[in-house]
Amino acid sequence: MRILLVDDDPLVRVGLRAVLQSEDGWQVVGEVDDGAQAAEAAVRFAPDVVLMDVRMPEVDGLAATRQVLETAKPPPKVIVLTTFEVDEYVYEALRVGASGFVLKRVPPAELIEAVRVVAAGDSLVFPATTRNLIEQFSGSDEASADLPDLSEREQDVLRLLARGHSNREIADDLYVSPETVKTHVGSILLKLGVRDRTQAVIAAYESGFVVPGE
Repeated sequence: MRILLVDDDPLVRVGLRAVLQSEDGWQVVGEVDDGAQAAEAAVRFAPDVVLMDVRMPEVDGLAATRQVLETAKPPPKVIVLTTFEVDEYVYEALRVGASGFVLKRVPPAELIEAVRVVAAGDSLVFPATTRNLIEQFSGSDEASADLPDLSEREQDVLRLLARGHSNREIADDLYVSPETVKTHVGSILLKLGVRDRTQAVIAAYESGFVVPGE
């Protein structure tokens, strides 16, 4: 696992590096102290995962996430670092392509798990917290018609994604194999034109396909 750190606090970067490099096979390949340098660093270091501070003095994490995902090929997964659990900046970063977020005060074991989940791509990071954030900021409180491009089974899968279920949990709910779920998820992402399951969940809420509190 190759990881890039983007945070303006050197003490935070030191702590993150120590935690992440305690895992076998994980390497912090680079560090930068502002979002303005993030895209160039993502190209130079080719990380698998970027840990991105959401609030920085020159270029914030929202703009930097967008630049990283547009510039680096293939684009890395981005995890946003935040001080506040309910943060519109974090929601907007998820909308433009970040795969999840973690609180800066999160225990080391949970940080490691978040990176592992994002890299695997088969679940949301901290599903309940992520769902609460999306529900607060998605802006749609009324149900709309089914998403026309999705098959009935794909719609079932998307509803379960929006509940924060992993591929294994969806497979158990629908009595299919995890490989079948993975195929459905890939088709959903393609049809919705989104990067990963986090953006698929946002699309489900913003379209009214899933209603907050359902």
